[in-house]
Amino acid sequence: MSFPTTRRATATMTIVWGNFCAISMDMGRTSDARQRLMDAANSLICEYSYGAVTIDAICERAAVKKGSFYYFFESKSDLAVAAIDAWWHTRVKVIEKIFSSSIPPDERLLTYLDFVPEVQLNAYSRSGQVLGCPLFTLGAEICLQDGRIHARIMEFLGEVLEIFARTIAEAQESGAIPRGDPKVIARVLLSVYEGILTLARIEHDPERVRHMTQDALSAIGVRDVHGTVPGGRSGATREILVARFPAD
Repeated sequence: MSFPTTRRATATMTIVWGNFCAISMDMGRTSDARQRLMDAANSLICEYSYGAVTIDAICERAAVKKGSFYYFFESKSDLAVAAIDAWWHTRVKVIEKIFSSSIPPDERLLTYLDFVPEVQLNAYSRSGQVLGCPLFTLGAEICLQDGRIHARIMEFLGEVLEIFARTIAEAQESGAIPRGDPKVIARVLLSVYEGILTLARIEHDPERVRHMTQDALSAIGVRDVHGTVPGGRSGATREILVARFPAD
């Protein structure tokens, strides 16, 4: 099975990876203090871990006084839930655009699997770290300790699996993906690409990320993919998307 070697302009996207934790230093503006705290929590948890990050460190990164932290959040857990909710709200808009029904299903999958390494490699160029997926990083660390965070992460991953399964079923109709249970294939695809991101984070190896698209598609029986990895893609026109969280 193979995917097309070229893509329509409507199916391709440029990822503009700006300063995901831009912090306003205007201490008097409480209107953006909550967002700054969420941005700081997002970036610090990705760079280190949930357990290693303290409320003091979050407040310092956000340039927000500790008293203000407790005005917005009762605990670090409350902040983490709010932060991943905000991240998902932004990310799901990107996913909905990529997986638009107006785009052929094979192009949707290919574009998304290009989007993930591009985000990761842009984050690596800024931080010097392979950050991996925030949902898997956070979930693996504390999912058995914090039921609310676990529930949110499972909800978000469930939405991704549903989108994958629906798209895979459509791609099977066109012969782009081998036959099989779309839900099983979707879980394999998610597991492989999240596994690659996790290994890349553990090994601190961005090269694993560069080949992620081909490796993930190969795992579900798609053997012929051209121009899909960063540095090797076609020069098609791409739309601009802005993501706030350094993740897949």
